[in-house]
Amino acid sequence: MEALIPSMAVYLLVLTRVTAFIVTVPFFSYRTIPTTQRVIFAALLAWVMVYTIEAPTLEIDGTYILLVLKEATVGLFIGLIAYIVMSAIQIAGGFIDFQMGFAIANVIDPQTGAQSPLLGQFFNVLALLLLLTLNAHHMLLDGIFYSYRFVPIDVLWPSFGEERLVEFIAKTFMTTFAIAFQMSIPIVATLFLVDLALGITARTVPQLNIFVVGFPIKIGVSFLVLVTTFTVMIAMMQKLFEIMLAAMRDLMIILGGG
Repeated sequence: MEALIPSMAVYLLVLTRVTAFIVTVPFFSYRTIPTTQRVIFAALLAWVMVYTIEAPTLEIDGTYILLVLKEATVGLFIGLIAYIVMSAIQIAGGFIDFQMGFAIANVIDPQTGAQSPLLGQFFNVLALLLLLTLNAHHMLLDGIFYSYRFVPIDVLWPSFGEERLVEFIAKTFMTTFAIAFQMSIPIVATLFLVDLALGITARTVPQLNIFVVGFPIKIGVSFLVLVTTFTVMIAMMQKLFEIMLAAMRDLMIILGGG
């Protein structure tokens, strides 16, 4: 019985990090996956991982409680940085919807439980299908597995207070908005030219009700440009997955003090 206590202590620490990771990381954290299945998956994944990592003998005491808090924080950090990068898709959809006039029709996203723009939700579903096609969800699981190489289980307090961590998170936010702008700029720029043309038309033909004619024209042009740039959108999503995995790796290096 005494030999089993250290193994159970290590398992609980691994389960804490894995559960915190699954709660925040894209795809695995979505509400369309039942909570019971996510808990069972986290428990099985932690059970497999506990036999693949090197961990010292641990005792359940005051230091162990601090280790539990550290494991939860590390898991949340890694999953959250991936979620921040993936939110570029929602931001891009918000930019496009605002220009199209769809921003007034925000709907509740069943995956996240938050309000989401229409095109943002469409892009999000498309990104999830692409993520599964490219097996990027396996890479997400690799991220939490290899996190123990950078942040070992017996490290009491990783580098949370370093200046590099703040700079990295700020740079990740900037990268997210830059990608969202790149994804939405073809449609947004085209709609700006359409608005300019409609404004000139309204000045030259005052009898024309430009508000009645303008919305169908903008929606039609938006979908034409969207179909034309569809391959570019797919390529940007693939690049987004690469940036997400790189951001997870860089965050683990910073937390590990590397």
